Amino acid sequence: MSKQITFVTGNVKKLEELVAILGTTFPREVISKKLDLPELQGEIDEICIKKAKTAYKQIGGPVLVEDTCLCFNALKGLPGPYIKWFLEKIGPEGLYTMLAGFEDKTAQAVCTFAYHPGEEEAEVLLFQGKTDGEIVIPRGPRDFGWDPCFQPTGYTVTYAEMPKTEKNKISHRFKALDKLKSYFSS
Repeated sequence: MSKQITFVTGNVKKLEELVAILGTTFPREVISKKLDLPELQGEIDEICIKKAKTAYKQIGGPVLVEDTCLCFNALKGLPGPYIKWFLEKIGPEGLYTMLAGFEDKTAQAVCTFAYHPGEEEAEVLLFQGKTDGEIVIPRGPRDFGWDPCFQPTGYTVTYAEMPKTEKNKISHRFKALDKLKSYFSS
């Protein structure tokens, strides 16, 4: 019997997407637990590694943490890992308005999963997915973060307007989890 992996999140929507994307063929059992992890500052990879190490110390076994960024090209990658705070303060409309003075409305959605295998000196492994798109006037349901204002390249709808099954085939989270699945399958 392989060890369980604890996915550390308090976000029900992230958990729903993870379960839907991993499906029934993932070789490890994934359970979830909400922990109060510090909101770290820095670059994406460094934040994820620190979060995974902190979560491992609290769980004492294999853990998976996730960090999502929304990087505006006109703002040289900001808000990036700080998107949660921007979204909380100004909402999807405010995110769109932030780019009002810029011609470039392109952005990149980035999802990074950090896996700590659960041994004291183990190296944290990172699995990252990116989806290019553009920041648009918010459209669609408001039940999941910045989805209403992110329109992936090649689509005429936002993440929020897409059926969940479609989003889960192209999203930044799907791309990161696909790499995680490949790692565990090899």
